[in-house]
Amino acid sequence: MEELFKISMLLDFYGQMLTKRQYEILDLHYNNDYSLGEIAQELDISRQGVHDNIKRGKTALYDMESKLGLVAKFSMQKEKASKILKLLSAIDAAALSGQDRQRLSDAILLIRSIMED
Repeated sequence: MEELFKISMLLDFYGQMLTKRQYEILDLHYNNDYSLGEIAQELDISRQGVHDNIKRGKTALYDMESKLGLVAKFSMQKEKASKILKLLSAIDAAALSGQDRQRLSDAILLIRSIMED
Protein backbone atom coordinates (compact mmCIF):
# COMPACT_ATOMS: atom_id res chain seq x y z
CA MET A 1 0.00 0.00 0.00
CA GLU A 2 2.84 2.37 0.83
CA GLU A 3 4.47 1.84 -2.59
CA LEU A 4 1.13 2.49 -4.28
CA PHE A 5 0.80 5.82 -2.48
CA LYS A 6 4.43 6.77 -3.15
CA ILE A 7 4.22 6.02 -6.88
CA SER A 8 0.92 7.90 -7.12
CA MET A 9 2.52 10.93 -5.47
CA LEU A 10 5.55 10.70 -7.75
CA LEU A 11 3.25 10.49 -10.77
CA ASP A 12 1.42 13.62 -9.62
CA PHE A 13 4.67 15.55 -9.37
CA TYR A 14 6.76 14.11 -12.21
CA GLY A 15 4.37 12.19 -14.44
CA GLN A 16 4.46 14.71 -17.27
CA MET A 17 8.25 14.26 -17.47
CA LEU A 18 7.87 10.59 -18.42
CA THR A 19 7.18 9.40 -21.93
CA LYS A 20 3.50 9.43 -22.82
CA ARG A 21 3.42 5.62 -22.88
CA GLN A 22 5.17 5.25 -19.51
CA TYR A 23 2.82 7.76 -17.90
CA GLU A 24 -0.23 6.05 -19.37
CA ILE A 25 0.87 2.61 -18.19
CA LEU A 26 1.85 3.76 -14.69
CA ASP A 27 -1.38 5.73 -14.37
CA LEU A 28 -3.48 2.72 -15.37
CA HIS A 29 -1.56 0.41 -13.04
CA TYR A 30 -1.22 2.57 -9.92
CA ASN A 31 -4.08 5.06 -10.11
CA ASN A 32 -6.72 2.93 -11.82
CA ASP A 33 -5.70 -0.47 -10.39
CA TYR A 34 -5.39 -2.23 -13.76
CA SER A 35 -3.49 -5.51 -13.86
CA LEU A 36 -0.61 -6.05 -16.27
CA GLY A 37 -2.86 -8.21 -18.44
CA GLU A 38 -5.60 -5.60 -18.54
CA ILE A 39 -3.13 -2.88 -19.51
CA ALA A 40 -1.59 -5.12 -22.17
CA GLN A 41 -5.02 -5.78 -23.65
CA GLU A 42 -6.05 -2.10 -23.44
CA LEU A 43 -2.89 -0.85 -25.17
CA ASP A 44 -2.43 -3.86 -27.45
CA ILE A 45 1.06 -4.67 -26.21
CA SER A 46 2.57 -7.66 -24.45
CA ARG A 47 2.51 -8.15 -20.69
CA GLN A 48 6.30 -8.07 -20.82
CA GLY A 49 6.13 -4.68 -22.53
CA VAL A 50 3.86 -3.42 -19.76
CA HIS A 51 6.20 -4.79 -17.11
CA ASP A 52 9.26 -3.20 -18.76
CA ASN A 53 7.53 0.18 -19.05
CA ILE A 54 6.47 0.06 -15.39
CA LYS A 55 10.02 -0.79 -14.33
CA ARG A 56 11.59 1.98 -16.46
CA GLY A 57 8.93 4.49 -15.44
CA LYS A 58 9.35 3.80 -11.73
CA THR A 59 13.12 4.10 -12.05
CA ALA A 60 12.73 7.44 -13.81
CA LEU A 61 10.32 8.71 -11.13
CA TYR A 62 12.64 7.69 -8.29
CA ASP A 63 15.60 9.29 -10.11
CA MET A 64 13.71 12.56 -10.52
CA GLU A 65 12.70 12.55 -6.86
CA SER A 66 16.28 11.89 -5.74
CA LYS A 67 17.48 14.85 -7.81
CA LEU A 68 14.64 17.32 -7.21
CA GLY A 69 13.07 16.16 -3.94
CA LEU A 70 9.69 17.79 -4.60
CA VAL A 71 7.61 15.09 -2.93
CA ALA A 72 9.83 15.16 0.17
CA LYS A 73 9.55 18.96 0.35
CA PHE A 74 5.79 18.78 -0.10
CA SER A 75 5.47 16.20 2.70
CA MET A 76 7.62 18.29 5.01
CA GLN A 77 5.55 21.43 4.34
CA LYS A 78 2.34 19.50 4.95
CA GLU A 79 3.66 18.23 8.29
CA LYS A 80 4.65 21.75 9.31
CA ALA A 81 1.22 23.09 8.40
CA SER A 82 -0.41 20.32 10.46
CA LYS A 83 1.71 21.20 13.47
CA ILE A 84 0.80 24.88 13.11
CA LEU A 85 -2.89 24.00 12.92
CA LYS A 86 -2.63 21.84 16.05
CA LEU A 87 -0.89 24.64 17.92
CA LEU A 88 -3.51 27.17 16.85
CA SER A 89 -6.31 24.80 17.80
CA ALA A 90 -4.76 24.28 21.22
CA ILE A 91 -4.90 27.98 22.08
CA ASP A 92 -7.58 28.54 24.66
CA ALA A 93 -10.14 30.56 22.70
CA ALA A 94 -12.12 31.30 25.85
CA ALA A 95 -9.25 33.40 27.21
CA LEU A 96 -9.28 35.60 24.11
CA SER A 97 -11.40 38.67 23.50
CA GLY A 98 -14.21 38.45 20.94
CA GLN A 99 -12.18 40.04 18.15
CA ASP A 100 -9.08 37.93 18.86
CA ARG A 101 -11.20 34.77 19.06
CA GLN A 102 -12.67 35.56 15.63
CA ARG A 103 -9.20 36.19 14.14
CA LEU A 104 -7.94 32.89 15.56
CA SER A 105 -10.95 31.07 14.15
CA ASP A 106 -10.41 32.70 10.74
CA ALA A 107 -6.71 31.75 10.79
CA ILE A 108 -7.55 28.12 11.58
CA LEU A 109 -10.09 27.98 8.73
CA LEU A 110 -7.59 29.55 6.32
CA ILE A 111 -4.87 27.06 7.24
CA ARG A 112 -7.30 24.15 6.85
CA SER A 113 -8.36 25.35 3.40
CA ILE A 114 -4.71 25.79 2.34
CA MET A 115 -3.89 22.29 3.54
CA GLU A 116 -6.80 20.81 1.59
CA ASP A 117 -5.62 22.43 -1.66
